[in-house]
Amino acid sequence: MHLLALGLNHQTAPLVVREKLAFPAETVPDALESLIATHTATEAVILSTCNRTEIYCNSRDIDAALNWMAHYHQLPRSEIEPYLYLLDAEAGARHAYRVACGLDSMVLGETQILGQLKDAVRVAENTGTLGTLLNHLFQNAFSVAKTVRSQTAVGASSVSMAAAAVRLAEQIFPSIQEVKVLFIGAGEMIELVATHYAAQNPAALCVANRTVARGLALAERFGGSAIALSDLPEHLPQYDVVVTSTASQLPILGKGMVERALRVRRRKPIFMLDLAVPRDIEAEVAELDDVFLYTVDDLASIVEAGRDARRQAAEQAEAIIVEHTHAFLDWLAAREVVPVVRALRDHGERVRRHAIAAAEKRLARGEDPRAVLEAFSQQLTNKLLHPPTAALNQARGESREQMLSLISRLYDLHPD
Repeated sequence: MHLLALGLNHQTAPLVVREKLAFPAETVPDALESLIATHTATEAVILSTCNRTEIYCNSRDIDAALNWMAHYHQLPRSEIEPYLYLLDAEAGARHAYRVACGLDSMVLGETQILGQLKDAVRVAENTGTLGTLLNHLFQNAFSVAKTVRSQTAVGASSVSMAAAAVRLAEQIFPSIQEVKVLFIGAGEMIELVATHYAAQNPAALCVANRTVARGLALAERFGGSAIALSDLPEHLPQYDVVVTSTASQLPILGKGMVERALRVRRRKPIFMLDLAVPRDIEAEVAELDDVFLYTVDDLASIVEAGRDARRQAAEQAEAIIVEHTHAFLDWLAAREVVPVVRALRDHGERVRRHAIAAAEKRLARGEDPRAVLEAFSQQLTNKLLHPPTAALNQARGESREQMLSLISRLYDLHPD
């Protein structure tokens, strides 16, 4: 078993790179199957969020994994490699635990990533790419996260991205109660942000989604309305705040559509927050004078609030993670000897069967059972002790001393 992790996050790569290497939710099962089918890995889990894309796998070949990632996204390896981190078993396990605990997040101590990680593991399990190694790794990660939450205050005073979305708007508009808010998408991130905006009692709240029924189900929880994505051009001019987070591979809001909305609004400003990776809003929209466009990376300064208060708790969490990382490595080392142990037992079983077969033949010929039993025990003893005895007789010099010490320990011998 060989744990390998590779990926990139908000600390190692800008948004323009992260969106190129993102795995939309609907493509993850196929990507996992491709990793296995191409013999890149024997187990695999893919975690892809707005802030990170990571692959955890059971693989010996780092080059194969890098080549697969570049080929899958149709990018030159040289273009993506500078942004990637490549982690061996120890570093990979520690990283997985830090991710689960929210220590590697833009928002230190945030909890949403744990749910995303559990979803990633569930998808791998359903796809058939979750084996013994990765299952043990992530079950441990979930346990570590629970321990960190219960024994430290790492999540205290956390300013979430959802809360930061409201704070940004408050810097532009005097009161959220006077603005109309449009949410594009109906996933978990939109639900979180909508909860924070709804708490401020905006003048109006609307959800635009490909499936209107799903959008309406979310909007009604907050006393809002819903529209279809196809109706965006008509309704966009009505809204002061636009927050978007979909799984679309192409921008939903282009510069032309927003320009037309601004003309209808008579240049009244629009605050736009694009939480999607890849982006839902064309980057050129930021060039428009009356648009305040922000992406997930722009939230960093706001979510820093309260970070210092959590640093001491983070140090406590790191100590817990180190302890569990060592335990995982011990488990991994123990798993490495399993094939040898199995082969040794198989060898012993073959010797036993041959000895029994010989004894049965002698008994069938009518020989004295006691003599047969004596011969059986001698044959079994000689066969089992021949390999270590032969190895000891053939050893020379320092190797012989090591062999003597090893055999003495194995059989608990005290020659003196």
